[in-house]
Amino acid sequence: MMQIQGVDIQPLDGLKVIDVSSFLAGPFCSTQLAEFGADVVKLEMPKVGDALRRFGSITPHGDSLPWLSETRNKKSATLDLRTPEGAELLKALIRDADVLVENFQPGTLEKWGLGWDVLKEVNPRLIMVRISGYGQTGPYSPRPGFGRIGNAFGGLSYLAGYPDRPPVTPGSATIPDYLAGLYGALGVLLCIQALAKTGRGQVVDIGLYEPIFRILDELAPSYHMKGYVRERMGPGTVNVVPHSHYPTKDKKWVAIACTNDKIFERLALAMGVPEWGGSGKWGTITQREAERSQVDEYVGVWTAQRTREEVLSTCESFQIPCGSVYAIDEIFEDPQYAARENIKYMKDSHGDTHAIPNLVPRLSDTPGKIRSLGPSLGQHNDEIFSSRLGLSKERIAELKAKGVI
Repeated sequence: MMQIQGVDIQPLDGLKVIDVSSFLAGPFCSTQLAEFGADVVKLEMPKVGDALRRFGSITPHGDSLPWLSETRNKKSATLDLRTPEGAELLKALIRDADVLVENFQPGTLEKWGLGWDVLKEVNPRLIMVRISGYGQTGPYSPRPGFGRIGNAFGGLSYLAGYPDRPPVTPGSATIPDYLAGLYGALGVLLCIQALAKTGRGQVVDIGLYEPIFRILDELAPSYHMKGYVRERMGPGTVNVVPHSHYPTKDKKWVAIACTNDKIFERLALAMGVPEWGGSGKWGTITQREAERSQVDEYVGVWTAQRTREEVLSTCESFQIPCGSVYAIDEIFEDPQYAARENIKYMKDSHGDTHAIPNLVPRLSDTPGKIRSLGPSLGQHNDEIFSSRLGLSKERIAELKAKGVI
């Protein structure tokens, strides 16, 4: 890590973020900022806290694993925004903040007197990230939304599974939450650049379904151009073949990706049937698409006669993109994951060690850092309300007695 006079330098040092969001999309957005130096204060409902604290596997001490992993590097303070005093305290924090992250249903903050029209007057340089099911505008904006709805409405769920079976969950119901959080963090970085030019803050508005729709390659332009409605293809991939998952002799699976004719020519050579590639019967993608099931079947027969390591080794020697279809136990045993330190081992406040995904991306000179796992509820109340806002012990006790903090 880059140092100046013994001080660690991170890209977002000095950036002050207030996170009033809950569950996953908004919190993941601010976590990305916290991992690269931002000072993130997470405000939660008194006594109750974020629902993410109770979601997923629970440790013996009562913390959820998603909470510990996905709210790392943050400070926790409690504040009931629904109360007039709570709203005023948020405004006080906003005056000295750079970013506010929220993911309430549209209209909720406005109902509490904390909409953008109010907050931009409190701090004209404020950047406000707003993540909701359908965004802040449009006929569906008032509707509640979760990741599963984002997958479905965004078009991904329809594509997941086999053509003769119902749509399935595309890996994880929370993909939209993570993607929306990433786009939210990107939005903050873009707004910081704009702020330097205009002197004004602005709103980053994201609907959970929008990042899903954005990443579906040619789904939209293909439909517009030729009316093509892509259906479920199992493990196959539109426009390319062989590009799927194939069984191995030792009951494992491998992914092979022949994204162009040259790669298939190398695969045909590796399989001992060079006449299939080049100017042969399956040398072009058009020829392979016309007989997709046969191509996949032959590749599957070839892989099934070999162990996974044999398939991987052969494909590597012929420069054919091929990888293991891993379960999580295999990930923990893999030397590539170990070499890249993709799994980070951290102790929580009780001294228990947890394995969490390490941060992404890795920067050569000013890398991010995981300093702590998810905080306990209200752990930093004194620091936030006393040191930052200058409230007296008596005032803090009064607000606590009233349920404001």
